[in-house]
Amino acid sequence: MTDTTLDQTSPGASGPASQPRLSYVPVQNAALRNADIIPMSLRSVHFVVPGGVDDPAAPSGGNAYDRRIRLDLPGFGWRVTQHAVEGSWPRPDAAAREELARTLRQLPDGAVVLLDGLVACGVPEIVVPQTERLRMVVLVHLPLGDETGLDRRTAAELDARERATLRAVPAVVATSDWAVRRLVAHHGLAPERVHVAAPGADIAPLAPGTDGVSRLLCVAAVTPRKGQHRLIEALATVTDLPWTCSLVGGLGHDPQYVARLRALIDEHGLGDRLHLAGPQAGAELDASYAAADLMVLTSYAETYGMAVTEALARGIPVLATDVGGLPEAVGRAPDGGVPGILVPPEDPAALAAELRGWFGEADVRRRLKAAARGRRAALDGWATTARSLAGVLARLPREPRRAA
Repeated sequence: MTDTTLDQTSPGASGPASQPRLSYVPVQNAALRNADIIPMSLRSVHFVVPGGVDDPAAPSGGNAYDRRIRLDLPGFGWRVTQHAVEGSWPRPDAAAREELARTLRQLPDGAVVLLDGLVACGVPEIVVPQTERLRMVVLVHLPLGDETGLDRRTAAELDARERATLRAVPAVVATSDWAVRRLVAHHGLAPERVHVAAPGADIAPLAPGTDGVSRLLCVAAVTPRKGQHRLIEALATVTDLPWTCSLVGGLGHDPQYVARLRALIDEHGLGDRLHLAGPQAGAELDASYAAADLMVLTSYAETYGMAVTEALARGIPVLATDVGGLPEAVGRAPDGGVPGILVPPEDPAALAAELRGWFGEADVRRRLKAAARGRRAALDGWATTARSLAGVLARLPREPRRAA
């Protein structure tokens, strides 16, 4: 376990006069209101996250979300102490279970605790007893049973464990309105206990792209849930179009699935046009976005879709499956324009048809690019996310369940 205490205030919380203005950055919705007034004293929250949250070789939307919350909550009155617990979550071994139990036992009575759902939801026998003395919030990035590739028995077991955990804590945070509705309906949670704190986006320079049409980019961990095999199958039917595609994402989550994708690429003779680039971050990832003309995401399940808003933050249109919270992430420009195309899941033919439309209809491309730029200017920043989460923490009961 590693503990990291961050008590510095967020850079975004300083007075507006001190902020440098970048000509390429539009005004971003931050919903700060009085947030530029730094609290004189900070309340404390203990943030329990999976080990590897800071590992650049294992990027994920959940890890990125956790890192930003850790950095930005101090600007809204909360000192964050991080507890990173190693383990194969949500199905940990005995050592990981004991490490989590010890971490929670060592926290003082009445402490405010924010737990990543990947860690908390699979072990109710550890978490639920601690609700008697700790003030807990669980942050759900993806319902455990929604992970693709689980056998029915495992999915049902994880689902039941998650339900027991979420029903016991006083507050649950989800990352989209769709995810809130899903958790309330599926687990029978009281709606007033489930809150939304959607991921923010950092506005970036407009992507110049390659030639305005042919460079496709998919940013997602290479796992069955992200459905990259459907993208390969669709691209194999449009080889007459002049596309190239880069699949950016971690390759270590499911080696068998990665091997399946490589075999598909070889089978269809796409090796010179479709590249498994592996995980990227920083300047390398920025360069991949800058070269992209169209973002493509073919997930089976998403509670939001941070890669979508990262693309839109650069003015890149999106072609994605119509699942979960992805329509919320795509959103609309202020003038009502839609910056992306949504296709039915499990339908490579529909995906291929929209790709043909993208390549063949200049008016469609112009409309999508204009809407992407409009959506870019209207995206909420991470300050909005932190502010929402800080509000949930502040509204927790003043005493844990036992004392109450």
